[in-house]
Amino acid sequence: MARNYFGTDGIRGRANAEPMTPEIAMQVGLAAGHYFKRGDHRHRVVIGKDTRLSGYMIEPALTAGFASMGMDVMLFGPLPTPAVAQLTRSMRADLGVMISASHNAFHDNGIKLFGPDGFKLPDEVEEKLEALMEAGLPEELRADGVDLGRVQRLDDATGRYMEHAKATLQKGMRLDGLKIVIDCAHGAAYKVAPTVLWELGAEVIPIGVSPNGVNINDGCGSTATELMCQTVVGQEADIGIALDGDADRVLISDENGRLIDGDQLMALIAGSWAEAGLLKGGLVATIMSNLGLERYLEDRGIAMQRTQVGDRYVVEAMRAKGWNVGGEQSGHLVLSDYATTGDGLVAALQVLTAVVGARLRNPSARVSEVCHLFDPYPQLLKNVRFKTPVDLDDAAIVDAVKQAEAAFGAKGRVVLRKSGTEPLVRVMAEGEDQALVEKAADDIAAIVATQGGVTA
Repeated sequence: MARNYFGTDGIRGRANAEPMTPEIAMQVGLAAGHYFKRGDHRHRVVIGKDTRLSGYMIEPALTAGFASMGMDVMLFGPLPTPAVAQLTRSMRADLGVMISASHNAFHDNGIKLFGPDGFKLPDEVEEKLEALMEAGLPEELRADGVDLGRVQRLDDATGRYMEHAKATLQKGMRLDGLKIVIDCAHGAAYKVAPTVLWELGAEVIPIGVSPNGVNINDGCGSTATELMCQTVVGQEADIGIALDGDADRVLISDENGRLIDGDQLMALIAGSWAEAGLLKGGLVATIMSNLGLERYLEDRGIAMQRTQVGDRYVVEAMRAKGWNVGGEQSGHLVLSDYATTGDGLVAALQVLTAVVGARLRNPSARVSEVCHLFDPYPQLLKNVRFKTPVDLDDAAIVDAVKQAEAAFGAKGRVVLRKSGTEPLVRVMAEGEDQALVEKAADDIAAIVATQGGVTA
C-alpha cells in the first residue's frame, strides 16, 4: 500500500507542517496506543526526545493520544535514540517512541517507534498503523474514566542508560590517560556522553553541549565534523568523537584531525571481535560501504553481506543471520550484543577499548595507527535531481552501468539508488582507477539527468 506518513526511518518532516503536525502526532498516539494494547495489564509507553524546540509541541500531542487509549506514559526528556530502544525492552514497555529528526536541522522533527522487543517496527506494522490513522478510531475504543492513561516523568532514565553503556565494557576497563574531545551536536547525548567518558577516567573536552532548541546539528556533530577535528588538534587530544542529534551514529577523528568513517570503525570492531572470539558470523554493511572494507575483511577470513541503505535493513539482515556487528559508512554502527539499533556512544566505547588495548601492548600507539586499517578505494557520489520520475531500469541507464562495470572488471562497481526523501538519484562509482571512477559517475549521471529532465 502507499505510505503517506512513514518513510525509511519513521515519520519525518518539517515541524508544524504535514506530516509533522501535532494533529498527526496525536493520531499516531491513538493508532499505536490501540494497536499495542494487548491483554488486561496496564499498558506502558516510554517517550524520549532530542533537544529540538518542536519537541515541546510533538511530545504532548503524542502523550494525549496514548493517554486517550488508556496507555500509561513515561517521559524521559532528552535522551539518545538507542537509550529509548534499550529502555523500552528493559522496562517491559509495550511501545517506545523517540521524537527526533536525527541529523537533520532543527526545523525538522520526526517520530520513531520501537516495539516491546526494542526493535524498530517492520513495514507491515507501520502500514497497519497508517490504516488506523486514515480510518480514525471510534470513540467507543477509547479509554473511559479510571482507564485513562497516567503520565509521569522518569527522572532516572539518563542514569539507567549511562550504566547500561558502561556495562558494555569489560569489567575493570578504564579510559585513564586518554584525552577525548566529544561533540554531542547540541543534541540528545549532551549530558550522557561526556559524563560516561569522564566517569570511566578520561580527560573530557565537551563541545556541542549547549542546546537552545535551534542549534542542534548546526555546524557540529557527525554531519559537520570540522569543529571536532580542529578541536582535537588545538587541544592536542588523543581522539575526537562526533555524535549526531539523536546519538545513533558516530564518527571519529584521530590525533591529527583526520576523520575516520564508519567503514574503518566497522573494520576495527569486526576485526578485534574476531580475534577475541566475540564475532558471530561476519559483518553486515550496506551497498555504500567501500570496497576497501570488503577486501580487508576477505584477507582476514571475515564474511560480509551488503544490504540496501538504512540501518533498519542492516538490523534485519543481522537478525536473520544471527550476526552481531553491522553498520553504515555514515557511522550508524549496530552491535547487537548491546543494542537493537545504532548506538554512537556504545560504538565509540568499543573503539576506545581497541585503543586502550593497543596502548597496553605499545604505550606510544596512536589512534591514527589503531583506526586506519585500509586505504579506501576512490569513490565518487553524484546526486542527480530530477523533475520527472526516473526509471532506473531504462535501457540507456542499464547499458551505461554495464559499460562502466565492464571497464572496472573485478576492480570496481556502480550503485544507483533513489533517495527516500528527495527527488534525487544517487550515482556512486568506486574502483581502483580514479579516472575510470570519474568517467563512470559522469557518464551515468548525465544519462540519468536526461531521463529526469534536468542537466547533470
